[in-house]
Amino acid sequence: MLPATHSRVQRAALALLAAAALAACGGGNDNDGTELPRAQDNRTTFAVVPFSNTTAYPDFEASASGAASFRALTGTTSTGGALPATSRWTGTLNGAGYRMEVPANWNGRLVMYAHGYAGTGDNLTVTTPSALRRYLIENGYAWAASTYSKNYYDVRAGIEDTNALANAFVRIAADNGRTLAAPSKIYITGHSMGGHVAAAAVEAEALATARNKVAYAGAVPMCGVTGDTALFDTFTAMQIAAQTVAGVPAVPLTRWPEIATQVNTALWTVAPAAATATSPITPTPVLGERYVGILKNLTGGERPLFRLGLQRGGSFPSAYGTFGSDGTINGILDKDGTDTTAITYTIDGDTAASAAINAAAQKVTADPDANRLRRDGLRWIPKVNGQITVPVVAIHTLGDLFVPFHMIQAYRNRANAAGTGNLLVTRAIRGISHCDFTVAEQVEAFDAMIRWEGGGARPAGDDVTTASVVAQPTYGCTFTRAAVSGTDSATTTALRGLIAASGGSCAP
Repeated sequence: MLPATHSRVQRAALALLAAAALAACGGGNDNDGTELPRAQDNRTTFAVVPFSNTTAYPDFEASASGAASFRALTGTTSTGGALPATSRWTGTLNGAGYRMEVPANWNGRLVMYAHGYAGTGDNLTVTTPSALRRYLIENGYAWAASTYSKNYYDVRAGIEDTNALANAFVRIAADNGRTLAAPSKIYITGHSMGGHVAAAAVEAEALATARNKVAYAGAVPMCGVTGDTALFDTFTAMQIAAQTVAGVPAVPLTRWPEIATQVNTALWTVAPAAATATSPITPTPVLGERYVGILKNLTGGERPLFRLGLQRGGSFPSAYGTFGSDGTINGILDKDGTDTTAITYTIDGDTAASAAINAAAQKVTADPDANRLRRDGLRWIPKVNGQITVPVVAIHTLGDLFVPFHMIQAYRNRANAAGTGNLLVTRAIRGISHCDFTVAEQVEAFDAMIRWEGGGARPAGDDVTTASVVAQPTYGCTFTRAAVSGTDSATTTALRGLIAASGGSCAP
């Protein structure tokens, strides 16, 4: 780690501590000395779904053939068959459920897994890191995962509850009859919203302001919202562009249900909500194609598999389904926190149409207090500023349009601006949906971080921000691995099959 980088982030953390102290004294942006209520605070009926340590722990492969394929793809060791003996514990901690597993031959290191968005229901469920589990257990790592104490897009709860579980690891083991020393190192990884949790948890801001503090040794965010609130700015811009291109007057965005049919008729022959496996999303020849051009540039620019991801990847309907929101991220904020003032709508090769759309598009400005520093801990939507002091390896698929590729681009740009770009490795994967990685792609990324953090060379990665590089037809081939029967899910295998059928696979 470079001393200059380390001191720069330390200074950032000290500044954040000072800001938090000022807020606690009634300063900052609090004019009346109180926190305004928000919808999430009044959601109090969340409950852990009962589960036990005898419930199946998913394993990506138990066969000798699957293990052989895994070894060949990753260069790591896997014996196949039964895993080594482990202790498995479940329970509830501060309103959040948990599951953890510790090998009999524990190597003294702990991996925290952060799950993705779990919806808006009351049931709190745990997610097992199934893609990584065999790698972790066979290499002696313990792992633990929290349900979090609340659902919705509550990354603050995700960080606090995951950190609290890490800090309780030794006590939970003792309560279950096993005496363990404190972990020598703790790592964090996660998917989607959990990728946001993993990335934000190693930021200077989280180290300074979280109530439950953990000094992680490294992180692997996968398909993560590593641009934090910029994702919701993009969803808002997607809606504004759709309305504008369709020629609908600039009505308030919350009135989307009133105009959706008119917009859909103008833009789609087969609309996102109506798409099926045999009838993919299809834009209309003129207006729809203009919108698709804007969408491409909003989400990462020219890149392989964008079009296939849009039409057949299955993630775009989820983004389209966010239209009509009030900017509070479904009650996580108390005010509108979305902003499109810095966004430009671009159609490649059509300067006149681009100018007309930018002139007509309404602008949304975030309330400056919507996601400010809080006096009682983390921001409501924690930031990923790129102010990191530990190795991070992040991976993202090219065709994802729910958490698009520009999220990893934002992460790279922020880390470079913070002077910590040397601590971030980014990898592009040729997948067409959200988090549709093969097991090998995920294990390779985690193993690369572990070797790097342990003193090895900085692992290779992809340039995710140079437009001419990202646009190359073979971009993303370096770290993309084929799906393997007996290793990968049916969904991942099917999606990779769509890529192969389109001629988008990398050469063996």
